[in-house]
Amino acid sequence: MLSYEQARQVVIREVTALGQTTGVAKCALREALGFVLAGEVLADRDYPPFHRSTRDGYAVRAAEAQAGAALPCVGEWKAGDASTTPLAAGTCVQIMTGAGAPPGADAIVMIEHTEREGERVKFLRSAVAGQNIVARGSEARAGNALLRPGQRMGFAEIGLAAQVGAVQVTVHSKPRVAILSTGDEVVSAEETPGPFQIRNSNNFSLGAQVRSAGGVEVSLGNAADRMEAIRAKIEEGLRCDALVISGGVSMGKYDLVEPALRELGAQFHFDAVAIRPGKPAVFATCQGKPVFGLPGNPVSTMVTFELFAAPALDILSGAPARPLALLRARLAEAVRQNAGLTHFTPARIAWVEGEPVVRELRWRGSGDIAALGQANCFLVVDGDKGEMAAGEWAMVLPRRDVV
Repeated sequence: MLSYEQARQVVIREVTALGQTTGVAKCALREALGFVLAGEVLADRDYPPFHRSTRDGYAVRAAEAQAGAALPCVGEWKAGDASTTPLAAGTCVQIMTGAGAPPGADAIVMIEHTEREGERVKFLRSAVAGQNIVARGSEARAGNALLRPGQRMGFAEIGLAAQVGAVQVTVHSKPRVAILSTGDEVVSAEETPGPFQIRNSNNFSLGAQVRSAGGVEVSLGNAADRMEAIRAKIEEGLRCDALVISGGVSMGKYDLVEPALRELGAQFHFDAVAIRPGKPAVFATCQGKPVFGLPGNPVSTMVTFELFAAPALDILSGAPARPLALLRARLAEAVRQNAGLTHFTPARIAWVEGEPVVRELRWRGSGDIAALGQANCFLVVDGDKGEMAAGEWAMVLPRRDVV
């Protein structure tokens, strides 16, 4: 049986081998958050476009502004001023943060390091050429590629694109991900369930995970535990870029997802992973599309989506698969799990005096979505360990939506 690391690498390898990404389109910059670039964003001019002051103070010729020297202040420059008058020898100019240094000035002396009496400024420390000035073009030269294909657009990338006037960017369309649940016991969230029925929470949580991972959800609703119903829904889902199915992947009489996929010519890459919850997770490719069969219990569904489906969405979006964002934290209390499987249990991480501390939450198995609602991470207990003492460093998988 594969470890979760091995299974994840199988997903990355096989989805990459499909060679498929979504289409390319122009996108308004304000709408670009979460999209992956398909084209470059170039600097339209040098950055900064002038020698920029990084402090409030005085623009000087460094050789003239030595400790104890005093110079007449002959003017004031603030951010946005367009004067090109050179700084006369033996003088200084008061300057504000963000303003362009006057021609001839090669240093900015912080106002804290001066004393002013009338129009004369005394320098308490010797200036050094280049101090507190960002030279023109030192951040980027005109024509430099500042953002490249494969980069995901976050707030910093959007700000950078705006700075160079790229108010439209070329991006990969977000992958359309079909979401299907299965089971006769499942009713829609809008319905009142019977005594032995459950509402379809997986349809909502998977939709949120798809959006969080950079995809567009396409809900297929729920399929009854009948071969023809499941097969028809799978065929519909294969029209999208990827298909995620919850339920119907275990060993029971009515677990029909794998037989339906086989009838449609699917190639299975794994059908079990050495984890808990989520051991019966399935990954296949069918008609050129990645298909994930995830266990139906909500916590299992959420864990296996994050481990295996999320990197596939990265690749389909035109980006490299992001590494699993595992952190280290100290255990608040001892934990004990059965050896042999890697456990992902609901937990809560907090920072105590600057150090991350994680506490496992009480939960009653992979159907206990109420416990997960109190968790902001999963505690990862390696299958070789089983027991870990309080104070020991442990691995933690944050929930990307709340941490």
